[in-house]
Amino acid sequence: MRNQYESPFGTRYASPEMQELFSPQFKFRTWRRLWIALARAEHELGLPVTERQIAEMEKYKDDINFDVAEAREKEVRHDVMSHVYAYGVQCPEAKPIIHLGATSCYVGDNTDIIIMKEALGLVRDKLVSVMSYLADFADKYKDMPALAYTHLQPAQLTTVGKRATLWLNEFLMDYDELCWRIDSLALLGNKGTTGTQASFLELFDGDTEKVKELERRIAEELGFARVVPVSGQTYSRKVDSQVLSALSGIAQSASKFANDMRILQNFKEMEEPFEKHQIGSSAMPYKRNPMRCERVTALARYVIVDSLNPALTASTQWFERTLDDSANKRIAVAEAFLAVDSILNILNNVVDGLVVYPKVIERRVMSELPFMASENIMMDAVKRGGDRQELHEKIRQYSLQAGKRVKEEGLDNNLIDLIAADPQFGLDRSTLDTLLDPKKYIGRSEQQVEEFLRDFIQPVLDAHRDKLGRKTELNV
Repeated sequence: MRNQYESPFGTRYASPEMQELFSPQFKFRTWRRLWIALARAEHELGLPVTERQIAEMEKYKDDINFDVAEAREKEVRHDVMSHVYAYGVQCPEAKPIIHLGATSCYVGDNTDIIIMKEALGLVRDKLVSVMSYLADFADKYKDMPALAYTHLQPAQLTTVGKRATLWLNEFLMDYDELCWRIDSLALLGNKGTTGTQASFLELFDGDTEKVKELERRIAEELGFARVVPVSGQTYSRKVDSQVLSALSGIAQSASKFANDMRILQNFKEMEEPFEKHQIGSSAMPYKRNPMRCERVTALARYVIVDSLNPALTASTQWFERTLDDSANKRIAVAEAFLAVDSILNILNNVVDGLVVYPKVIERRVMSELPFMASENIMMDAVKRGGDRQELHEKIRQYSLQAGKRVKEEGLDNNLIDLIAADPQFGLDRSTLDTLLDPKKYIGRSEQQVEEFLRDFIQPVLDAHRDKLGRKTELNV
């Protein structure tokens, strides 16, 4: 509707598959899966729940009667009981046993964990795809010399591919954190109102083993190896904080990459993809703005700040539970996932089509290389009989002259010409040109790229081979 707010995550940024995970349909279908799992386990452990009742619940597990639930919620102001009622309308025979022994957090919290696990898996798939594209890029340009910087000032040389491994390594750290979070997520289980399982102990006439087995069977049906060992009414809200911390890590890495790309595009060394009919500026037709990387930076900033929400929520929970978490977490958690999904969609599009301008890179290298090569030039002249201290002073003076010429007069760096003209160095121009081969100054960059890709990245790509080759079309 044009006269109501629409989230940009829904209309511009997040993928349909991520939006589906946080949709009402997925949420309430998962509630029904949990009620069925509870009923089935209670039946198997001897409670008065019949197979006919379970079959009736199965029949309507995906057919959510939203209109009934929404009308009921207006009356009772309770979402879980409204959906218990709506399910009972469809399942009159099962109505008496739906939600038997459970509290609201049985469906609410367990569903949140299930959604987060599914969403983390989708994030991991898209992150691995980004890593795959960057790995190909790093390998392709592993030996192409480029200026490296400290303090954003030219320092020494690196290679285009070696720089890409810096981005890639941070994404690898994010991948490892994602894997840990996915593997460590546990269901809340059936803990009851204050986490003591008192209602279930009552149902099973004090049989502790049956209460524990009930929980194990529910977790198994929902695809979880374990449940949290102890809790209040909810799972610890530190879980949300830890999950969003992992998402924040991806946002940090993505922003680092995007900022570097924005600077490289300013240098005209590299560019993000630019569509044939894309408009860079409404006022300046010639412009090719790094719009996608700028969007990554903007969304990453949102995620990093948003990750404080669950941290504050976790720190302010009272005893076994309070409800000041609910309104915050349903926004903060969902939007963090939608934003990171958006970021990874953009990154997949960008890294799949990075544009490199070798001639510009080479020209910028050669404008600075005479300064960087000065020590090698001095040592070669010393080998030919020169005085190290005198040559050092001469190079210092010539460097100042050349620097002044570049900065104040806008001319080319003529340091090599000054040295070649000085007989005290004993080096002709051809010898000096040999010393100015950029590949002499890239250290182990090429080997580092090969080793890193082979030993650290390839095992990840091999483990997710079926997820590679993702193509992403952006809405804007």
